[in-house]
Amino acid sequence: MGTGRRSLITAAVTVVCAVTVLAAPGTAFASPTPTPAPAPSATSTPATTKDLEAVRKKLDRLYHDAAVATDAYNSAEEKAEQQSAEIVALAKKIVQGRKKVDELKKRAGAAAAAQYRNGGLPDEAHLMLSDDPQDFLDGAGRVIQGERATKGLLGELTRTQEDLEQYAKDASAQWTKLEANRKAKAKAKAKVKKQIAAAEKLESELEAEEKERLAELERRAAQQAQTAWLDSGILDEIDGKASAQGKKAVAYATAQLGKPYEWGAEGPGTFDCSGLTSQAWAAAGVPIPRTSQEQWKQLRRIDTADMRPGDLIIYNDDASHVAMYVGDGAIVHAPRPGRTVTVAGAGSMPILAVVRPDV
Repeated sequence: MGTGRRSLITAAVTVVCAVTVLAAPGTAFASPTPTPAPAPSATSTPATTKDLEAVRKKLDRLYHDAAVATDAYNSAEEKAEQQSAEIVALAKKIVQGRKKVDELKKRAGAAAAAQYRNGGLPDEAHLMLSDDPQDFLDGAGRVIQGERATKGLLGELTRTQEDLEQYAKDASAQWTKLEANRKAKAKAKAKVKKQIAAAEKLESELEAEEKERLAELERRAAQQAQTAWLDSGILDEIDGKASAQGKKAVAYATAQLGKPYEWGAEGPGTFDCSGLTSQAWAAAGVPIPRTSQEQWKQLRRIDTADMRPGDLIIYNDDASHVAMYVGDGAIVHAPRPGRTVTVAGAGSMPILAVVRPDV
């Protein structure tokens, strides 16, 4: 990463240091100083750290399930769009095919009529009545050619009609898939909303002081994970330089810092995690799958030690989250509902794999 990019990342980290955890290369996190808890009020009993830790873990599960459902929604939406486009393409083929059938029928009918007019007498009679045998032979040759042409027209007509039947079957199959994906999308949408509503309700039940302590627990959990990742010496091995396309993708992703997370969103004002990464690489001229799971399945996997800025880090065992590596042990990602696109430590979540969209 060049000096300019390092300055960009450093500035971004400074801006978000109050809400995220990021270590410089080869440096472990220092333990944060806990925010002193205010004295308990006379009317309520503050939640214990153990209780808040349980809340944190429950929120993690709810938002994780919401992310899984969001991936399912995005996948169903992408497939539905592809199937709709295929149905439109097939409809155009059917229209064109019907026009071709009508034209072939006219041509075949005209050819058959011409043969009928010229074929009323047997060949021997035509030969006997002809003044010039050569004219007869030439005419007979033309008749044979006409018969062959007619057969060719009929063969083409048959093939075109068979194509039309296949197009109709394909369109019907695509329509069935489209309806199935519409139902899958609706089901996933309902689950996303349910999980997010449950998480928001859980958070809304906390007092302001408890929310601050909960945020501190979240920061500590991320810090501990990042510190363990850095302590492995991983940054001593990572020294890859971004490709030209990777630089463009990083530039796009970092330009979105501060924009809100919204499930199912691909920008320009809001993003979900895979919406951010897919749009960043689209801006770099490299189309990639829309969802984190398909990015994990379809893109080329590389060793973490070979990671370079622009590569995508897939998180969790079910590939339910994705972020873009931007260098110096940092990522840019859209975390979850209620948060904004931000910089975080690459090791602050459980890494499943690293994938590379370009060569």
